[in-house]
Amino acid sequence: MELKRILLVEDSINDVELILTALAENHLGNEVVVVRDGEEALDYLYRRGVYRLRREGNPVVVLLDLKLPKVDGIEVLGQLKADRYLRTVPVVILTSSREERDLTRCYELGTNAYVVKPIDFHEFVGAIQGLGLFWAIINEPPPGSLSSARSDRPNQGIE
Repeated sequence: MELKRILLVEDSINDVELILTALAENHLGNEVVVVRDGEEALDYLYRRGVYRLRREGNPVVVLLDLKLPKVDGIEVLGQLKADRYLRTVPVVILTSSREERDLTRCYELGTNAYVVKPIDFHEFVGAIQGLGLFWAIINEPPPGSLSSARSDRPNQGIE
């Protein structure tokens, strides 16, 4: 059985540490791949640049911050949900933004969930543990979503 990977797209080192700690405390055996900006997230998902030789299948879930350097989270979400090979990968927006326009736009683009990061440490840890448990353990991914890269799949971007 292939290990289910979580792709964490987050530029805040503090938030990355909190998220990794919360997932570890819940004893989730998942590998968490951390990327720091939207461009790197797209490179990972499309197997470009330093990720061009990546063999493992798609992540079981993408935890995506909105306010990212280079390419923002809304653009990343839009590209994923417009791509026929990646649109079934669940994307959970994990952000500090409570702006209605961000919430509305993310759901219009097809996000699977929109979670506002709690300010309180214990609430934040609890929210991450719940997300990890649901998406990495309880939720059943679409058939074939964890398999290796398809040979007919382009690695340049959306189709």
